[in-house]
Amino acid sequence: MRIVPDRFYFIFLLLSFQWCFSQEPTVSKKSIQTKLNEASLALSELDADKSLRLSQEALSEANSINDDELIAKAYNVIASNFLEFSDSKESITYYEKALFHAKQTDNDTIKDWIYNNLGNAYTYKDIDFNKGINYYKQGLVYTEKTKNPIQITYNALNISGAYFDRKEFDKGFPFLQKANKYIGQHNEIEARITLFSQYGSYYSHLKQNEKAEENFKKAISYGEHEKTDLLDSYLAEVYNDFSKHYFRNKNYELAYHYLELYHVLEDKIYNIERSKKASSYESKIQIDEFKRQISDIEQEKEQKTKSLQKTQIIVFLFVIIFLILLLLIYSLFKNNNTKKVSNKALQFANYELQIAKDKAEESTRLKSQFVSTISHELRTPLYGVVGITDIIAEEHPEIKNSPYLKSLKFSAQYLLSLVNDILQVYKISEKKIVLINSGFNLEEELNAILGSLQFLAFKNNNEIRLEFDENIPKFINSDKVRLSQIFMNLISNSLKFTEEGSVIIKASLVEKKSDFCLIHFEVNDNGIGISKEDHEKIFEQFVQIERRDDDYQGTGLGLPIVKKLVHLFGSEIQLESEEKKGTKISFDISFETVNEATITIIDEEKNVSKSNRKLQVLLVEDNKINQIVTQKILDSFGYITTIVNNGYDAVELLKIKNFDIILMDINMPKINGFETSILIRSLGINTPIVALTAFDKQEIVGQIKSSSMNGIIVKPFESKALNDLIVELVG
Repeated sequence: MRIVPDRFYFIFLLLSFQWCFSQEPTVSKKSIQTKLNEASLALSELDADKSLRLSQEALSEANSINDDELIAKAYNVIASNFLEFSDSKESITYYEKALFHAKQTDNDTIKDWIYNNLGNAYTYKDIDFNKGINYYKQGLVYTEKTKNPIQITYNALNISGAYFDRKEFDKGFPFLQKANKYIGQHNEIEARITLFSQYGSYYSHLKQNEKAEENFKKAISYGEHEKTDLLDSYLAEVYNDFSKHYFRNKNYELAYHYLELYHVLEDKIYNIERSKKASSYESKIQIDEFKRQISDIEQEKEQKTKSLQKTQIIVFLFVIIFLILLLLIYSLFKNNNTKKVSNKALQFANYELQIAKDKAEESTRLKSQFVSTISHELRTPLYGVVGITDIIAEEHPEIKNSPYLKSLKFSAQYLLSLVNDILQVYKISEKKIVLINSGFNLEEELNAILGSLQFLAFKNNNEIRLEFDENIPKFINSDKVRLSQIFMNLISNSLKFTEEGSVIIKASLVEKKSDFCLIHFEVNDNGIGISKEDHEKIFEQFVQIERRDDDYQGTGLGLPIVKKLVHLFGSEIQLESEEKKGTKISFDISFETVNEATITIIDEEKNVSKSNRKLQVLLVEDNKINQIVTQKILDSFGYITTIVNNGYDAVELLKIKNFDIILMDINMPKINGFETSILIRSLGINTPIVALTAFDKQEIVGQIKSSSMNGIIVKPFESKALNDLIVELVG
């Protein structure tokens, strides 16, 4: 049995009266509460006109003083009227309004009532059972907060009753047990009738007839002992459920008996004159139907007795088929258990794989974040080093061609390339590095590399020299930085593992055509050499061959990077080495050839790209050294530079002054470059904005577009690259 919805909310309304009278509201609130009490009483007497009129007046007055608690109660009574008179959908509308206002209060009791009434509305007419159950359960949460054993009992019984009505006894039984836990903490007769009736239904479902009948009789004894009009509805439901129990067990005499008791109480409860005849006629039809079924069963029994002998063969065959089915069911049962075990193991394996996947993704995210941060922090000072070197060369032309200054700039540029490759070695593995070709003098580049490594040669008393084939074209078109990185790694590696010896770099022409040449390179040393078993290991990432001395320690990335870069040039690296005799590393690379006239034109163009007017440039940069370097570069182009230290200052300045272009740093305090650009665009300012940043271009290209920036230059950068972009954007 389930508590009848249109009775159940009366319980909560009566509880609300008791709770409200224990408070000390103002005169106005007390007047409103009195009307709500009278409205609830009228509803219990089925006087809808009076109930709705009083509750609507209470609602109007509650709204006038903006009291959410009283508004919620008023809507609750109105909704209950609609539910009582079979308009469940309309009642839901008002219950939801009541719930909205109840949530604005701290009164958990009101929330509990409304959630339960919503549960009734959705489940009573089977509008949306799952939604109704969810409301019941939410109500139970608030009930347990109030620690009121009576309300907990009723809420739990409502949920179990809803499940029982749908024959979902397994889901409802835990809530029935919960109600049983609290039933002894109060004297609610209605709850006891409902509890024992539901136990009767539960055991009837399990076909434990003795327990079922025992509990139904307990429920009936409580109802018949009190004999009040309020309990008649509960008792009627027990009679009805008990009648159904006997009907299922084919005890039609008792089924008929309790059905008659049920109809008697139903007539007494509602006492609606105009429906009496129809109800009585329906009852007579049902009683006649029971009698007819009893007669049919008796006749059927007599016929079965007469034909029992004739059906023995059929019974025998049925037994055989039944045994076969049992064997089949047993086999299916075993297979199902085996599948369950396998599924459980598979689920556990999937769970572990998911954990491993999550850890791997988190590790990748942290690695990317680390690479991005370190890359930015190292590029920023390198920009200062490269920039200051250029400033020295411009301010002191007498040392512009100094090999020391060239070595300083070369080393800084090389360090930048090396930092990028070491910190982004995973990008090299994923082939994300692209060669950027330009024309240059190969012999001069190799000599510059040797010059920058002379200090390392002196340290170990080594001789270092270049043997360059004079037939090799003077100028080639290739990625100078990547090629330099290969030789810097190979030569410095040889110098570290050679003492009082020699390191020889050879470049020999293998083949030459009109527009390309194939060159064979070698780096030879007579150092300590590498054992044969370690030949493959030295090209693995982070692997270091054990040495006798700590001076040979490093990152373990140099040769792996060389191998990958040589592969980018379309070649394979060859290693020949023997312990205590030395090492030779060689490879062949094909280059495009460039004539000297083209190189001359390119050099001249470095000084041609200038704007025809003095541009007003706004530089937004917080790093002082970077301010000096960038302003010096802009001064060399004849531009007028204004510097601000942060994004907010830039926005304020742009409100009162116009600029031709804005150079924007990204990583700044207070507000970053992206946010600053968005603020500038929101002011309707369309001045071109160029990001000057130490972040990797691929990491921020999406944010550049979304913040409406017009271009990006990655620090450190060539002056010409910046000027070309400015001229392109401004004209």
